[in-house]
Amino acid sequence: MRLITLTTDFGTQDWFVGVMKGVIMSLSPQAMCIDLTHDIPPGDVRAGAFALASSYAYFPRGTVHLAVVDPGVGTDRAAIAVATDSYLFVGPDNGVLSLALQRETVRACHRLENPDFFRQPVSTTFHGRDIFAPIAAHLTRGVLLEEMGPPHPAPVQIEWPRPVFGLDRVTGVTVYVDRFGNFLTNLPGEEIVQRGGQPRVKVGRRILPLVSTFQGVAEGEPLAYIGSTGLIEIAVNGGSARQVLKLKLDQPVEVTWERAR
Repeated sequence: MRLITLTTDFGTQDWFVGVMKGVIMSLSPQAMCIDLTHDIPPGDVRAGAFALASSYAYFPRGTVHLAVVDPGVGTDRAAIAVATDSYLFVGPDNGVLSLALQRETVRACHRLENPDFFRQPVSTTFHGRDIFAPIAAHLTRGVLLEEMGPPHPAPVQIEWPRPVFGLDRVTGVTVYVDRFGNFLTNLPGEEIVQRGGQPRVKVGRRILPLVSTFQGVAEGEPLAYIGSTGLIEIAVNGGSARQVLKLKLDQPVEVTWERAR
């Protein structure tokens, strides 16, 4: 049995995800499809890339990770399949695979151009069904990347904000908001804690304590904590940081320190 994970912006209201699974199972009945998420905001390639990069490594070696957040579907953007030391990745070459690939050793990358491995006829608006799902299925059956198309030299990289480390502060931004209204930042929690002292997190006009659990502050109060991804997150105990703090993506976040005298 081979696993295929699915990351899309299709949602679950319509039949799109179900049809992709139907195509996969028709070609590879022994494959198992696992939904990572289908709630990526429509067309938000960065959010899709972040979700995939935060999730893919929890799966067994040999898993095929299929990501379809594809606002450029039907254009001349490439479709690619990538082999790393541990996994296979399939998706549009628009950066949705890039954050995961940065954490891997890439062994091969090929454009998907061989129509023998597509579902025909190929829709101009649903490559998830007609190109990416069939390719993922064929990969679980042992078809080689080089049979699917020519080598592709350099997958597209998305612009990902990097934290800036100063002598007495670290600055970053919010990069993702989850369904609870918690904002994930690009600030690496462990590196910040290792600096010692008592970190304080400033976002907007508020200065938040860095605590280990939501219960580190009173109900309804904002807080910062190191989330399960290892990044600093902004939340409200029992509430939504999006609603209470009126935060937005790419909002500046700054960490400073109180040091004992």
